[in-house]
Amino acid sequence: MAEVTCRLCRAPLTRTFADLGMSPLANAFVSPADAARMEPFYPLHAYVCGVCRLVQLDAFESPEHIFRDYLYFSSISDSWLRHAESYVDDMMRRFGLGAASRVAEIGSNDGYLLQYFVRRGVTVLGVEPAANVASVATENCVPTEVAFFGAETAKRLRASGFAPDLIAANNVIAHVPDLNDFVRGFKTLLAPNGVLTVEFPHLARLIEENQYDTIYHEHFSYFSLMVVDRLFRQHGMRLFDVQELPTHGGSLRVFACHAEATSHELTPAVAEVMAGERKAGLADMEIYRGFGRRVIDSKCEILAFCLNARREGKRIAGYGAPAKGNTLLNYCGIGPELLEYTVDRSPHKQGLLLPGSRVPIHAPERILETRPDYVLILPWNAREEIMSQMSAVRDWGGKFVVPIPRVRIL
Repeated sequence: MAEVTCRLCRAPLTRTFADLGMSPLANAFVSPADAARMEPFYPLHAYVCGVCRLVQLDAFESPEHIFRDYLYFSSISDSWLRHAESYVDDMMRRFGLGAASRVAEIGSNDGYLLQYFVRRGVTVLGVEPAANVASVATENCVPTEVAFFGAETAKRLRASGFAPDLIAANNVIAHVPDLNDFVRGFKTLLAPNGVLTVEFPHLARLIEENQYDTIYHEHFSYFSLMVVDRLFRQHGMRLFDVQELPTHGGSLRVFACHAEATSHELTPAVAEVMAGERKAGLADMEIYRGFGRRVIDSKCEILAFCLNARREGKRIAGYGAPAKGNTLLNYCGIGPELLEYTVDRSPHKQGLLLPGSRVPIHAPERILETRPDYVLILPWNAREEIMSQMSAVRDWGGKFVVPIPRVRIL
């Protein structure tokens, strides 16, 4: 077996963070016509680098394959749209952006964020590798380049005269197998006094909240602020601010600029968050070793809930078809015998089957028609939004269940 090395510092990876067994690609939904066909499973084994502390997976599939026909559309989530609009208002106010400004988003999906800049008269450009998703953005008047972002794409865009004052990259850096090329692209494209913001789930929260279901093949890396600071420094960029966000179970938004730029002063927040990470043990190894044991305990707890519900004659349906849900169901070995079906607001997923588990996906109305005893919320980070939308479940005595960080009946 070939040696696995860290994608940041190239040190050998020998320390396990979490071994979730064999799993299919989390967004490789299955047509009912293909239900009897074999699908590829890959090791879902997360390592932690003993040198730089980057948590990461080995790459088994290329981004080109994963994002060829992508079924995640950001605009499906009302709360995520509110998050995007708030971001636009904050950035325009803080950095004085206006009609003369230029904004780019890397991994711009269906234009969910850039649309709010367009409405304010700002020139924008999205960079999105999934052509099917990018076409939706273009139809909604958000200019979008269909491409994977990196140094070459950045050079081409810069040569065309596009140098953005603000670059946003929300929940995309984890999807990149070549981190060094990706950050070189930021260095190349960003205007001399421009600002880059990058949002990503915070590794500290992943560990603290036992969020192992956020590990899947599409996410190659899992970041602390200490690791991101090292990554950006080695490519001539510096962090000058950071915000802690509630999104995706707990995220960071980092603000970066060129190392030589003098217009953005360092805020105390950077040192404060890093100090918090050190206090939580992220600079040491013991916290990484213990995580795998907690993952096993969670699997047993989820299975016990499902098996007890079945013995009692209770029916369980799911809400949502997120990638994290597919990690959880495949790791726990849960299929239609325990979870009858799940529902999702996205018409692109309805009528398909979840990868691996083969749980069928329906429209949300299915829950109102069948009245299950329990609704298992797979995108647990959106539980408040989902429970509000599906409040009628309580009319027949139904209850909501979240599996992470532990099984809770709500």
